Amino acid sequence: MSSELFSGFSDVAKQAMMQPQESMLEVKTKKNKLHIGIPKETSFQENRVALTPLSVALLINNGHEVILESNAGQAAKFSDKDYSEQGAKIVYDSKSVYEANIIIKIAPPTLQEISMMKSHQILISALQLSTLQADCLHALMQKKVTALCFEHLRDEGNALSVVRAMSEIVGATSILIAGEYLSNVFDGKGLMLGGVTGVPPTEIVILGAGTVGEYAARTAIALGAEVKVFDPSIYKLRRLQNNIGTRVFTSVVQPIVLEKAITTCDVAIGALRAEDGRSPCIVSESTVSRMKPNSVIIDVSIDQGGCFETSEITNHTHPVFRKYDVIHYCVPNIASRVARTATYALTNIFTPILLDIGDQGGLKNLIWRKVGVRNSVYIYEGQLTSKYIGERFNIPCKDLDLLIVSHR
Repeated sequence: MSSELFSGFSDVAKQAMMQPQESMLEVKTKKNKLHIGIPKETSFQENRVALTPLSVALLINNGHEVILESNAGQAAKFSDKDYSEQGAKIVYDSKSVYEANIIIKIAPPTLQEISMMKSHQILISALQLSTLQADCLHALMQKKVTALCFEHLRDEGNALSVVRAMSEIVGATSILIAGEYLSNVFDGKGLMLGGVTGVPPTEIVILGAGTVGEYAARTAIALGAEVKVFDPSIYKLRRLQNNIGTRVFTSVVQPIVLEKAITTCDVAIGALRAEDGRSPCIVSESTVSRMKPNSVIIDVSIDQGGCFETSEITNHTHPVFRKYDVIHYCVPNIASRVARTATYALTNIFTPILLDIGDQGGLKNLIWRKVGVRNSVYIYEGQLTSKYIGERFNIPCKDLDLLIVSHR
């Protein structure tokens, strides 16, 4: 009797399955639901936004909530409608955004923004050690915030994921900027970056064989320019040569060779970085004064002081100045010039981390299990965990691993 009942039920079920069904997008519910806030950037000429609309959709479909300040993505050409259609809640005042448990933004928070934060919040943003102020640091600690700086995030290969992504963008973009200022439109030499058959190619000197230097060299070679790369490290020069896959002029920093290259080139790109402190200034003012008229200098390292003695910080509104009839482009935030591309690069890094926070049951579990994320934590529950920052501001520093164990 029971078997007949089940067999009948099976037939009914089969018939039901054959009926046209409405396709529904599954929205998962999680015990550890994240409430993520994306405020509008207030930093001067910061055009990037932390998450794209499609990343917001992915987070919401995984059971999380996203609140976005109106026009937060406008500079990167993402409208409020783009976000609202994917399920984000749009608000028109900053204070409502800072009610979220997790705040994710690009620029470091100002004192005014920190005042809107609530106790025990999670902050994911840049740190920018060169401009870090002690009062902002103390304000974050008083709020007992857990703060992560995305410059120190590391991927599975132990590379600084955000720094590398932005460096790739800046390296390629610097060559395109140089091409603009070589043209007659900007009162340059009137040169085409790559040249044509029968015409000598443009000469480009790149100072630094890191990620910026590598992608600048890749772009310049692809456009047909003649490239020379200088770096104090033989290891970095060899790595650049291998990564590019073609023979390119490389040299350690020898003053006579470097001076000759700089004074005869059409474009010089400064991409030498320092681990902390000021970037090495290796091109003197007298060398710049002997460069060919209307040559172009792109000083990518200007946020650390610059590689050229004549460099002075400029901005996207007034990006260049002339000195010794040499065009200087010294904008610190070149990635904001291509904000939409930069946003896509950033969201590819941030979204998996946010999903992992939810899947792992909270940030504490994630930083315990993932060294790359743990490396980016500089304040944990109001306690400073960065030894370098502690020494710089004379603030007691605690070991992050011990803090996590004590809170488990």
